[in-house]
Amino acid sequence: MRRAVFLDRDGVINRAIVRDGRPYPPASLAEVEVLPGVSDALGALHNKGFMLIVVTNQPDVARGTMPKAVVEEINNYLAESLSIDEFRTCYCDDSDYCDCRKPRPGALLMAAQQHGIDLGKSYMIGDRWRDIEAGQRAGCITVFIDYGYAEKQPELVDLRVKSLSEAAKIIIEDMK
Repeated sequence: MRRAVFLDRDGVINRAIVRDGRPYPPASLAEVEVLPGVSDALGALHNKGFMLIVVTNQPDVARGTMPKAVVEEINNYLAESLSIDEFRTCYCDDSDYCDCRKPRPGALLMAAQQHGIDLGKSYMIGDRWRDIEAGQRAGCITVFIDYGYAEKQPELVDLRVKSLSEAAKIIIEDMK
């Protein structure tokens, strides 16, 4: 079975736009800024054999405030620029109750089934409580990038870090 690192997009791969202490996705490709060290961290994880899967909620599409084409343009840019194997994007809002919208673990479970991933030896890295809860529900090791957002925080995490680079170093060290 394979091992994977599941990653949230905004705030983990690229800089989230923070307003009033809350994170938001970039509104266009022009606003996308890959965070420092992300390319090297993803490359190192990929070289250690991890499948890298971005699992992102993009509810602004369902809300009508972001065109789906913009989300796909950002995802395509990141996929071309970085060592990412796959994007799993949920365009639904909370009221849709779909299984792939974090904190539900559907996107992780479907990826695991499709790719033969051992969830118990895989990681979910995120910067919001929804990411961590989805990882926990799927049975992954959870890594929380703590930016101190002014919102609900995860209650329990396996690892709390300040960046994807820090997370990657710890994950790789744990393999030894």
